[in-house]
Amino acid sequence: MSGPLINWLRDVKHRYVHPSRLASKGVLGMNRRNISYISRYNPRHLYPLVDDKLQTKQIALDHGVTAPDLIGVIREQHEVGDLSELIATYPGFCIKPAHGSGGKGILVITRNDENGYHKANGQTVSLSDLERHVSNILAGLFSLGGRADVAIIEALIEFDDCFTGFTYEGVPDTRVIVFKGFPVMAMMRLSTSDSNGKANLHQGAVGVGLNIGDGSALRAVQFDRRILLHPDTGTNLHSLKVPHWEQLLALAVSCYEMSGLGYLGTDIVLDRHKGPMLLELNARPGLSIQVANGEGLLPRLRQVEALGHKHKMTAQQRVDFAREHFSRKL
Repeated sequence: MSGPLINWLRDVKHRYVHPSRLASKGVLGMNRRNISYISRYNPRHLYPLVDDKLQTKQIALDHGVTAPDLIGVIREQHEVGDLSELIATYPGFCIKPAHGSGGKGILVITRNDENGYHKANGQTVSLSDLERHVSNILAGLFSLGGRADVAIIEALIEFDDCFTGFTYEGVPDTRVIVFKGFPVMAMMRLSTSDSNGKANLHQGAVGVGLNIGDGSALRAVQFDRRILLHPDTGTNLHSLKVPHWEQLLALAVSCYEMSGLGYLGTDIVLDRHKGPMLLELNARPGLSIQVANGEGLLPRLRQVEALGHKHKMTAQQRVDFAREHFSRKL
């Protein structure tokens, strides 16, 4: 099991005394996740579609799924010199590795002027710094296994003003676990100074469990401990409610048909102009979402499995089913 899940289980065990009560929490552990869900429902030949962010973007475009605009791709070292031309007309942009994980290698530029390119934390970098970063991506510095990679340059996401105060510097995203086309659990990941502006829970981002029914906050955690206020902004995290919730769930569910994966994590951002947009997919989504929600995944997964093949539902019907059966309140 992962570290956050182990810590949570210890906390649950301490509160309830009897270890048998853990079963009532419906906790999904790593081994069961890998064997009963990932191996069973995710055909291995489809993994490249989600492990490669460039392929994910291409299939998203093919299926009409809203995603950040693609500015360009740099595949070879001799193309690094083309970077300045690619980004010339964009005040802000994001450079990331196609095979990165955990937010590694992602560089976000919010604006540029005569002084250089400005990051979200106020630090300024030069064009040569950007080119060096792209070279490091190509060399595999941020990729899984250190293999040679490609650099993707995307248009900047302009996160919705409704999230002001809920995040520090970085863009918040919503992780939705989709099983057999049903959105079964969700959380929002909010960046902090500890996470260096990245929405990565292991680096110190805040995870907020969300009610599948309406996108409202259920509980918030940082470093596996419950919190009420954002550590940097002081905003009450329980007041969080994600707008365009039904549209966001519909986008998450569409990724099931798009990818062919039966068990996946969808990472979605909310752009102030375009609404929900797909950021990336994950064929092996982590288990910390259970910590953020204070509830295990197993009961929901089993409820979907119990439907079998008797009930053929449309995407909208699957969203409606999840909102009715998996809804919780704070």
